[in-house]
Amino acid sequence: MQAVILAAGKSTRTYPLTVETPKVLLKVLNKTLLEHNLEQLRGLINEVIIIVGFKKEMVIDTLGEKYADINIKYVEQKEQLGTGHALLEVEKLIKDKFFVLAGDDLYSGGDIKKLLEYKYAALYSEVDDPSRFGVFIEDGSKVKGIIEKPKEFISNKANISCYIMDKDIFPILKSVKKSERDEIELTDAITEIATKGELFIEKVNDYWLPIGYPWNLLEANVYFLKDIKHAIKGTVEDYVTITGNVYIGNDSIIKSGTYIEGPVFIGDNCVIGPNAYIRPDTLIYDNCRIRAEVVDSIIMEGTTAKHHSYIGHSIIGKKCNIAAGTITADYRHDSGIHRCFIKDKLIDTGRKKLGTMMGDRVKTGINTSFFPGCKIWPGKTTLPGEVAKNEIK
Repeated sequence: MQAVILAAGKSTRTYPLTVETPKVLLKVLNKTLLEHNLEQLRGLINEVIIIVGFKKEMVIDTLGEKYADINIKYVEQKEQLGTGHALLEVEKLIKDKFFVLAGDDLYSGGDIKKLLEYKYAALYSEVDDPSRFGVFIEDGSKVKGIIEKPKEFISNKANISCYIMDKDIFPILKSVKKSERDEIELTDAITEIATKGELFIEKVNDYWLPIGYPWNLLEANVYFLKDIKHAIKGTVEDYVTITGNVYIGNDSIIKSGTYIEGPVFIGDNCVIGPNAYIRPDTLIYDNCRIRAEVVDSIIMEGTTAKHHSYIGHSIIGKKCNIAAGTITADYRHDSGIHRCFIKDKLIDTGRKKLGTMMGDRVKTGINTSFFPGCKIWPGKTTLPGEVAKNEIK
């Protein structure tokens, strides 16, 4: 059995995290999105074809030619001409029946497995805001098609881009007309199958975690962190308080006076403290030096926040330097929902707490203050005492 993972796109909605990094290599609980999905496919397939494009070398170098017992092949989509076009690129490698997954969403193996009994089938999730998704339209027990981002309520059964199909999909893909974006859309081929009464849908019963915006990475990490097992592999000095489930990696040192409230993940070779305050739902990856207050945040590899700072509901990239007195504001005075610029358009995030989203190698000046939802691009800096409101590019 084979699977195809669509991982070629350059995601601009998740900037600044993906300016220099393919989205599929963002981490959730210290595993890339691709590795999470490969783990869920174990026992279901023996070969995966990953369609790569943006920064393809990074994907190939990260995964190599094998993941556990799954062989990996790579196919480059040189031009981004749609999901249907991406699938056509692998036609010669497909043997029979196969799964198709979006590389930037996280799926459960138990849910994927339910598709095996069908020739053509898709997973769906019931969502609160169907206008953001393509939704399945049904006539009795049969699926009639997919309506993309309906302005009026038609259905709340969102298409989450996880399918099973066979080689017969390729002639259908070749026959579909290009979309308004001049792309070949996989959903158009799926709709054609549905109009013939051949498509079945199965509801997600376990989890589906889409990473459409930067803050979705926080939410996915919180989802998996709740089940983390307590393990202390590093060194904990005297006068450290640890409550709840906390993972501390190899060669990490927790210095005196530090207070850690789980669930918390701390990677290898970190120095935390003295007198740090690490609050729930925080992930600190390898080689970090932290002496700050941190809550519900992701701090990526090699970052330093040794001075007294506040990092809340934020994502901090690799090899950043957080200067003394840096504050990431994360809560509105009116208790309202945060709004954030995505592609120069201000959108609701659905979150009451949202801090800063920071690319790699950022350096802040002392006493920098970030407004909630502020974004700062890789390699940028702030001046001492600067107040950053929206974006720093």
